[in-house]
This record gives sequence, C-alpha cells and structure tokens, in this order.
Amino acid sequence: MSDLYDSDILTWSERQAELLRRIAAGEPPNEMPDWANIIEELADVGRNSLRACRSLLVQAVAHEMKARAWPTSEYVARWRHDAENFKLDAREVYTKSMRQHLDLDSIYRRALRELPPEADHRQPLPAPTECPFSLDELLGEE
Repeated sequence: MSDLYDSDILTWSERQAELLRRIAAGEPPNEMPDWANIIEELADVGRNSLRACRSLLVQAVAHEMKARAWPTSEYVARWRHDAENFKLDAREVYTKSMRQHLDLDSIYRRALRELPPEADHRQPLPAPTECPFSLDELLGEE
C-alpha cells in the first residue's frame, strides 16, 4: 500500500477512506488500513492549516506595511484591500489552538522581507521595529 501512497496519493487516499468507512460500518476488512501513512496524513492536516494561517497573516501584514511604507502610492487602496482579504482568509482557517503556535514577531519579520526595496521609484518609509498589529487585530478577535 505504501507504493501507492508514494506514487498516487489521490487513489491511496480514496482507497483508505473507503476502507475506513467499511470498517466503521462494521464490515470486516479485506485488507488492513495503511496506518502509518494515515497517521502521518492526519498529523499533516493540522500542520498544513497552521502553515496556511501563518502564510496568510504574513501576506496581510506585508500588504498593510506596503501601504504604510508608501502612503502616497496609487496602490495603497489595493494593498489595503488585499490585506483585508488575506485577513479574512486567515480567519477561515484559524482555530484557537493555533494561537500558541503563531509567533507574531516571526510573522512580522517575514512580512517585512516581502516588501520591495522601492515602489513608485521611492524608498519606503521606515518600518517600526515591532509589529504594529496585535494577533487579535489581524484575526478579528478584539
């Protein structure tokens, strides 16, 4: 079964799901589930959701910081709009258990690395040394 897992994860996952459904319905299995890979996939679900939330927050902060770094740019409204959309998307995948794994300082540092060296042929205004947003502000949990 691991060969299928390595070569065609879609077919593997469909077969494993069907096998687990049959077992849950009380049917005797004709094969054993691929427990090792099922366990890893389940663990990955949470990690992937956390990674997605973190990535969306990085993008939200980066776009907010662009708007602050170049406040007279013609793109400010677009950057702020994009930031709001990234925050909405982050809220959709966020769960309270993620809070302890979301390091705002790390998110902010990564967001600052996303900023271009210049926009509209101008250097950015200096960015604050600490993130100007709280996690509650970014996630709408005020």
